[in-house]
Amino acid sequence: MKRIIITGTSRGIGFELAKKFAAEGHQVLALSRKHTQCSDLNLQNLTAFSFDITNATHFQKVIDFIESDWEGVDILINNAGAFLNKPFQETTIADFKAIYDVNVFGVAELTKIVLPYMNKGSHVVTVSSMGGVQGSMKFPGLSAYSSSKGAVITWSELLAEEYKEQGISFNVLALGAVQTEMLEEAFPGYDAPLTASQMANYIFDFSLTGHQYFNGKMLEVSATTP
Repeated sequence: MKRIIITGTSRGIGFELAKKFAAEGHQVLALSRKHTQCSDLNLQNLTAFSFDITNATHFQKVIDFIESDWEGVDILINNAGAFLNKPFQETTIADFKAIYDVNVFGVAELTKIVLPYMNKGSHVVTVSSMGGVQGSMKFPGLSAYSSSKGAVITWSELLAEEYKEQGISFNVLALGAVQTEMLEEAFPGYDAPLTASQMANYIFDFSLTGHQYFNGKMLEVSATTP
């Protein structure tokens, strides 16, 4: 059984992932600002506490938990994300910073504190978006969001090279449209081809086995073209 940290578990794909991993007997630490959804599952092998990826003081809580309860981490799934749909001329530097604080800087900081507890065979999976893939179709209003999702793709490629001697794998899943609360809030009425549960099933399998075949790779996971 694996020890797995998942961010963004209050709803959508993250919640479904936490529930599935725990149901399969893995040890799960579910991190999100609103943690009650996972806590209310009352699963013995699932721990959830309030965690804000933009709050520097909250990272110590993760370190304390790993050292007291696990001593190591096998899989980190960087799933938490912030979204903004706003014309570029109206997007402020503060808007950009707020998105990057979650989608880039928070991802980097959490990964940095978890890496010392990972050994050969461990896997870091970062959830990106097709909007961050060079050459993919882009949508007006997503300059902050899509550029942040592109940043973590290159970042993961770099870390795969930096940690290859230690046997820690880094891969990115660039997701297409998934029917989640975030999608509904951003594009009301849009009907995505995949549910959060369906995508969670794919990420579940990839997190456990993908590092056997891939390292430093970005995989497009989209049921539509573009």
